Amino acid sequence: MKFVVDCMLGKLAKWLKILGFDTVFFSKIEDDDLLEIAMNENRILLTRDTGLIERTKRKNSLFVESEEWREQVEQVLDHFDLWKDVKPNSRCIECNVRIKDLPREKAKNLVTPFVFENADTFALCPDCGRVFWRGTHLKDMEIKINDFLQKRKIPFDEWDNHE
Repeated sequence: MKFVVDCMLGKLAKWLKILGFDTVFFSKIEDDDLLEIAMNENRILLTRDTGLIERTKRKNSLFVESEEWREQVEQVLDHFDLWKDVKPNSRCIECNVRIKDLPREKAKNLVTPFVFENADTFALCPDCGRVFWRGTHLKDMEIKINDFLQKRKIPFDEWDNHE
């Protein structure tokens, strides 16, 4: 399932990517352009804009009810029954592209010596070249992801979700 998220919902867009969903977001975009992307790329439009949702009159849009990002994520996952499709840390947060495993020896020249010595696994965005590893920031995200999944009794196998 693919999403396009309006500019009111940046944190929702970020978390949908973190959870592994193909999600595009623009901090500034005209409504007509947003609707065109949704139609041309067969994406579900997520918005809190009542005027925009009225213009869609289509089943491939969702009015996001809450102002709180955690509730927004839960609403999207519930509405589209996506809990079993969650694949945390499988997409680049910047590019929205699926990340790929990066063998440890190939990561050596791409990260600092400290990171190389302290990280066990690495992944690479094939589009922007960004390197990912299990650092403090990722561990904090994994705690939040686990909180989401625990509500639905879904096991979280952490980092092993990227290709």
